Amino acid sequence: MFAKGQTVIGYMEQLAPKHLAEEWDNVGLQLGSLQKEITGVLVALDVNETIVDEAIVRGCNLIIAHHAIIFRPIKGIQTDTPMGKLYEKLIKNDIAVYISHTNLDVAEGGMNDWMAEALGIQEGAPIKDIHTEQLSKLVVFVPKDHHQKVLDAILNAGAGWIGNYSHCSFNIEGYGTFIPREGSDPFLGEQGKLERAEEIRIETIVPLPIRNKVVQAMLKAHPYEEVAYDLYSMDLKGRSFGLGRVGKLKEPTTLGQFIETVKSGLQVDHVRVVGDLNRPIRKAAVMGGSGAKYYNSAIFKGADVLVTGDIDYHTAQDAALAGIALIDPGHNAEKIMKVKVAEWMTGKLTEHKYDTAVHVSQVNTEPFVFL
Repeated sequence: MFAKGQTVIGYMEQLAPKHLAEEWDNVGLQLGSLQKEITGVLVALDVNETIVDEAIVRGCNLIIAHHAIIFRPIKGIQTDTPMGKLYEKLIKNDIAVYISHTNLDVAEGGMNDWMAEALGIQEGAPIKDIHTEQLSKLVVFVPKDHHQKVLDAILNAGAGWIGNYSHCSFNIEGYGTFIPREGSDPFLGEQGKLERAEEIRIETIVPLPIRNKVVQAMLKAHPYEEVAYDLYSMDLKGRSFGLGRVGKLKEPTTLGQFIETVKSGLQVDHVRVVGDLNRPIRKAAVMGGSGAKYYNSAIFKGADVLVTGDIDYHTAQDAALAGIALIDPGHNAEKIMKVKVAEWMTGKLTEHKYDTAVHVSQVNTEPFVFL
């Protein structure tokens, strides 16, 4: 049995929720339809004609990529232009393209965590916070003998997280009163008679992105025909998500030695470097893509070196003057996401017994040749 398109993307958005993307970014379904069975998924860093050909050969009708094929508004599609030909080939072969970009960068267990792990950065924290979860307080009243069932449904849906503590709730016993009116089908009591029921008040914390999911789980588990519950906005903020990662290395090293770690961990043959190769490195920062402008934030977090792509001449000079070393492994170092996303997706599809295959693109989309 093949997974539906929406099911596959649902798994992807568990890893990298769309609401984590920066405002300027264009993520999500960019071309094609998800209203179909997905015979195969090709995971790629970029999407070009060679990758589309690879998807066709492998029998994939969905490409999940990191870099967008549609970034700015399109005024027209001419099929005799390079991008027009790309869109045409995708459409004619019924291949959908889904983009997970800055949301994958900042997600916990996403791009920057993978890069930090590859470089030996421990307990990496964001270099710069860009998103903080909004929280709501959920209060619901449950008959005593259904308390545990409803509480489990709420907490298993993702509510109740405070910092590194899960399944947090407050529960207090009391009495609820109600009169079932004509046309009602009460779980407790009789029509026209005042009912006084032993109930438990459950209170817990719910992040805004999963509020609907939690409420639906609660309603499904609750025995009442009409469920009494409240949702309150809170000033208390939830988890923060941000760009890049910074943390201590497993072992202190020198810039020259750390360069070899970068080349090995990110599978690149060459890097550009700013700084003294004998400089001690104890704390390192990494940011996938083009993150050179955040070197001051990395300095503020105590980093001795920042690993990121697309460093320009003047930023390199400014960073050197500010006292931080830079290592540029190229933008293409983000290719680490191909295997990681494929592993995640394969695990989810296998867990739910789907036959949809997941493939890692073998196409090298590095545009530069190093001589």
